[in-house]
Amino acid sequence: MKELVEYIVRNLVDNPEAVSVKETQGDSVTIIEVRTAPEDAGKVIGREGRIANSIRTIVKAAAAKQQKKITVEILTEDRENKQGGAF
Repeated sequence: MKELVEYIVRNLVDNPEAVSVKETQGDSVTIIEVRTAPEDAGKVIGREGRIANSIRTIVKAAAAKQQKKITVEILTEDRENKQGGAF
């Protein structure tokens, strides 16, 4: 799944070299964290989060076929430094 998310995000941004995707296995859920250059964060999130939600929907559909639960978090530099959160 990590490769799928990385492929999608790299094709959305202007600076694909700055994209970082990290996969963390949990007990029942796998978390995929996506980091981009600050100027590309809006391209991955989209207006009102539509692109981010679309990425999550694609990953959920692919994960359901494998009977897994996967969460995609898009980390932005501004929020990460201030609150440590994800969009």
